[in-house]
Amino acid sequence: MTVHSQGAATSAPQDAPPKSAGRPKAPLAGAGRTTGTPRRGRASLPSGWLPYALIAPAVVSIAGLLLYPLVKNILLSFQQVNKIELIQRKAPFIGLDNYTQLLGESRFWTVVVRSFAFTAANVVLIMVLGSLIGILLNRLGTKMRLVLSLALVMAWAMPIVASVTVFQWLFDEQFGVVNWLMRTLGFAGYEQHNWFESGFSTLVIITVLVVWGSVPFVALNMYAGLTTVGAELYEAAKMDGANGWQTFWKVVFPNLKPFFLVTTFLEVIWVFKAFTQVYAMRSGGPDRASETLPVFAYIEGQAQQHYGLAAAISVLTILMLVVVMSFYFRLILKQEEEQ
Repeated sequence: MTVHSQGAATSAPQDAPPKSAGRPKAPLAGAGRTTGTPRRGRASLPSGWLPYALIAPAVVSIAGLLLYPLVKNILLSFQQVNKIELIQRKAPFIGLDNYTQLLGESRFWTVVVRSFAFTAANVVLIMVLGSLIGILLNRLGTKMRLVLSLALVMAWAMPIVASVTVFQWLFDEQFGVVNWLMRTLGFAGYEQHNWFESGFSTLVIITVLVVWGSVPFVALNMYAGLTTVGAELYEAAKMDGANGWQTFWKVVFPNLKPFFLVTTFLEVIWVFKAFTQVYAMRSGGPDRASETLPVFAYIEGQAQQHYGLAAAISVLTILMLVVVMSFYFRLILKQEEEQ
């Protein structure tokens, strides 16, 4: 017999199960949950072979597009493949003869020195001008910043061949704007002046072209990096009496040091392997005096049909670039350890 809270008595069998044994009540929120036990229905992280299977297509694609041509190019550098070998369909292995021939030629070392000087001049100008324009973007108002940003993007997005054509017209002997401007300013000797009469002057014009097309990337990235520097740092530097240069060197540069390292690293690679600007401007002329290593390899391979020698030039170019970049890798790794 049980007694309700109202006092009414009812009889029930003695062997009747208690009410708690009937329909189970809905558990309270958080009840029965143990720490560290995954919730039912949630997929666990992949383990074992599954991650490797997911990245396998990308690895195979990269190996097919990059690794296989690289291996074939290295093998070709140890072979003698000229016009006669192409006709006879033979490619005898000659060991290190291609490398010995290149390393013993003064013309090869002239091109190497020219390539490094061309890269250094371009990278310095690109980083300096790009940083200054990035600082200018950070100081301008909204409307002028938008106008300058659009101009930078249009210069950056212009196809290389189209920009080379424009620069060829600007420095043309008869109808060039530069010759007309120099005559208008009163300078003598610019009546049908040939700006491409020497390899040095040709490389100077190519440098202007490369810098003009590469500065927007550095400037826009510099402006994006400056937006991460807090205004309180500028105010603290101003209160300490720092001028503009001291503020940049003591406040901006330490905060944007990773940006400068990575951007310089990318610019060195892009300028060192620049091919279209140099070849489309004057095909490495005059008299092959404006050749850089990529153009030198192309002319030796396609024009002279010395394919084994051209492959050796490309392999040596890669090795030189890796050696140069190893210093930047060390700086980047050191920067990451300091953070």
